[in-house]
Formats: sequence, C-alpha cells, structure tokens
Amino acid sequence: MAEVTTPLPREGQERGASSSLYTLLVYSENIAGILNQITAVFTRRQVNIESLNVSASSIPGVHKYTITAWSDEDQIAKITRQIEKKIDVVKANYFTDDQLFIRESGLYKLATDVVMRNPQISRTIRRHDASIIEVNPTYVIVMKYGITDDIISLYRALDEFGCVLQYTRSGRIAVTRGTQEQVSEFLEQRRVKS
Repeated sequence: MAEVTTPLPREGQERGASSSLYTLLVYSENIAGILNQITAVFTRRQVNIESLNVSASSIPGVHKYTITAWSDEDQIAKITRQIEKKIDVVKANYFTDDQLFIRESGLYKLATDVVMRNPQISRTIRRHDASIIEVNPTYVIVMKYGITDDIISLYRALDEFGCVLQYTRSGRIAVTRGTQEQVSEFLEQRRVKS
C-alpha cells in the first residue's frame, strides 16, 4: 500500500501556495566538512532545513544524507543541482513523499502522576500505536514510530492532557520505492565508462 502524506507545518510556519515538503537524498564520500558544504547551499538560498539525518548507506564508503525542506520545485531542483556539484558528493536527488518509504520516531516524556490519574492518556497512547518504554515515579517515556503527521498528532493529543514534560522527533529516514539505492545505478554507469 502506497503511503502518501503531506506533513503538517511547524506551529507558526508559513508556506506559500506552491510550497511542498521535499526530501533530498544525497550520497557522498565520508569526508569531513561535507555536511557544512551541503547545508550552506540551503543557507545561500534562504531555505530552512526541516530535518536532517546522516548515516552510512548500503554502499561501502558512501554516506547518505536525508534532508527535508519546504520549497517549490524550481528552487529545490536548483538546490539539488548545486549540491551535486560539490566534489565529494556522488549523487543527489529530490523526492516527494509518495516516491519514498518514510519513517521517523518520536519520544514523549510524560508526568507519571498525571498519567496515573487519567486512564484516558493510556488509551490515547494505545490508540496511536505508541509504546510505553519506561515508567518510574517521576516520568513515563513513550515512543512512537511512523510518519511525521502521526507523531505530531500524538504529541498534540498528549499535550491536551497537560502531561508532556518533553517531546522530540527524529530526523526522517527514507528509502526509495525502487529495488536498490539510486546511487548504485549511477556508480555502476560511472564504473563502466571509466
């Protein structure tokens, strides 16, 4: 089943009618300073990065940057081309949510006394398919995996009970809906040409 979602903007965030959330997948060699070069491209174009996740890819020696930003397609295409010109960048592409399989995680620290007094909070956690991973006399830790909208939705539901002490959401991780990393095909073509 295809997962299509348009994540909610942050509180107070404004976006134009033509603005959409894009995910850039950038592959680079593991070189110090490349992250700074990549983020500088967004800064020069005055586009705010919503989330950033960096990890090893399935290709040895190549790292994968998953970056989300609100923009229009023309602007995000220019940013992608500028990033791809960086000497240590192997490949960069941008995607809409329907082209990717996406996950994030959210952590919620709740006040134990409020949770114990109100059984509706536990029901809300279960209804959102979240897990309680720690309980102590001071706080309860809840974890949720899913798409951005679901994680934000649980936060808003819990916040209405006045029990949230802390909340954080991870950067997005994403894979394309194809059978292999798009950079694999690019590297193979480059190897054949040389």
